[in-house]
Amino acid sequence: MADLTPAAHPLRQRSIFALISAEVVSSLGSQMTFLALPWFVLSTTGSPTRMGIVLAAELAPIAILGIPSGAVIARFGARRTMIVSDLMRVPLLASIPLLHELGVLTFPLLLGLVALIGVFLAPYFASQRLILPELVGDDEHVVAQANAVVEGANRATSLLGPATAGLLIAAFSAPVVLYVDAATFLCSFALLSLFVPSRPPLPQSEDGKGVLAGIRFLLRDRMLRVLGVTALITNGLGQILSAGLTVLAYEEYSSSKVAGAFFAAFGLGAVLGSVAAVKIVGRHDPLRLGATAFVALTLPVFALSLELPVPAVMVALAASSFFGPLVNAPLIGVITMRTPEALRAKVMTSVLTMAMLAGPLGMVVAGPLLEAWGPHPVFLLVATGQLLATIPFAIVAFGGERVAPVAEA
Repeated sequence: MADLTPAAHPLRQRSIFALISAEVVSSLGSQMTFLALPWFVLSTTGSPTRMGIVLAAELAPIAILGIPSGAVIARFGARRTMIVSDLMRVPLLASIPLLHELGVLTFPLLLGLVALIGVFLAPYFASQRLILPELVGDDEHVVAQANAVVEGANRATSLLGPATAGLLIAAFSAPVVLYVDAATFLCSFALLSLFVPSRPPLPQSEDGKGVLAGIRFLLRDRMLRVLGVTALITNGLGQILSAGLTVLAYEEYSSSKVAGAFFAAFGLGAVLGSVAAVKIVGRHDPLRLGATAFVALTLPVFALSLELPVPAVMVALAASSFFGPLVNAPLIGVITMRTPEALRAKVMTSVLTMAMLAGPLGMVVAGPLLEAWGPHPVFLLVATGQLLATIPFAIVAFGGERVAPVAEA
């Protein structure tokens, strides 16, 4: 495998190109389902509360299995974990529209299926990031750049996926989009299996043994502790924001195309942010860059509390999402390089678990809040909460002394 220097572009490696191709295909389908699944629930039940419960059921396994999944990745490796996750989600996702067509899809059965799909989310997301140092090396700036490239590819699908889903739902139905997503998991499985090289799992150190090794490391590291709490709060509120956008399009515009446009605006801003991230993450301190972007992405959300025309809503969403890659690319690189190699799988799944732990609660709370208040007051709550949550992390990142990483015991 060719070495990658800081001056080399990550895309020049065949394995990175294959990885990105697999993630683009899979993410495109997932972004379509991101709109199709809640729209399917709204159109069949008419209940924002039930919509929130379904989305919470998909995220709940992350809270339960996210940390233990780190041991799975450590044992079997990132590549194999991604391959198995893709393959298992094919029949699970395809069964939802199939059972609906057969007239046997009850609400409890739907909850069970989406929960099973959610079982594979935490290990898959963590593996996406853990596989990068295996392919590009251990330089923090190069890993951040590679993360920015992968982030950009994924974010490009968030521009195309929801817009495509909105059109397909209007032309056909939400179940058709779910079939398409199942097919994309199969394509991703094939690309990863054929073109991304495998690497034997790393031997674990004494400090890395045990299911809670990642949590122990996080608790010893002040910067990662604060980042984990910040991610916990902001991601929970972010789930409420996503649910609110779907309800806004459904109740005020009665249009899946408008919903698709909202999420496409998210994608457009993120694509532009990814381009910026690729250019600048290697030139600035990753920790402080990520902290600055974390605060900045919360500010445009305040505009959503106002009754705005669709184009203005799209501008606010794009402005917020522009800073997403400038948060994720540098901070994931910092987390990865800050962690001893043998502990990375467990630390990364612990970080992602903390980040997404509030997701199920956010979705459960979102439905009743949206029914009682409507979308605009909920958006104000989200913006205020996210801003207050990001300030403590920014203070740590810009503290007088750079917070040193914890050494492996």
